[in-house]
Amino acid sequence: MKVIFLEDVPRVAQAGDTKDVADGYARNFLLPRKLALLASPANLSTMETRLKAKAKRLAETEAELVELASQLEGKELRLKTKVGAQDKLYGSITSVDIADELNNTAGLVVDKRKIELAEPIRQLGSYEVLIRLAKEITPKIMVTVIGVEEVTETETKAKTKAKTETKAKTKAKTKAKTKAKVKAETETEAKVETETGEVKEEETD
Repeated sequence: MKVIFLEDVPRVAQAGDTKDVADGYARNFLLPRKLALLASPANLSTMETRLKAKAKRLAETEAELVELASQLEGKELRLKTKVGAQDKLYGSITSVDIADELNNTAGLVVDKRKIELAEPIRQLGSYEVLIRLAKEITPKIMVTVIGVEEVTETETKAKTKAKTETKAKTKAKTKAKTKAKVKAETETEAKVETETGEVKEEETD
């Protein structure tokens, strides 16, 4: 019986192939599971249309991947993270981190599963990372991991203390200015009252 394969069947045929197979194999296995159709003229025409559409989609997808690969090839990423002794990272850099950085800094969307890391990066340095977009499309990027200063508890306390002291000094200055201003106003009022009293005395005389 001649059939058209709709799906790949290992060691038998690939989707789109037309082959002669045993009648029992076709009726009992291929046709019930919708792995194949009878090779009638109508089915052959339908399959041809489907294969052309599939080929077009694949070509478009491949073109998109080639364009993405050209944007990725040789790109350098700089990832900052906290480090401990001997330049070892607190935690690690994974394919998820690299995919996020590509998206955030370059607007390039890459499936984390396409980023080939033998193991997470746990130390500072530069690493060449391969991205397998497709079997023959494998751009490489350079990932450089840079350490940032770890803010210690002592430093945090020192900064908090400095801020508190600055606020206290500012408050004291403001209070002193207010006090001086009030004193000056009081003295002025007293002077005015004295002068007013003297004037009244003169008028009485």
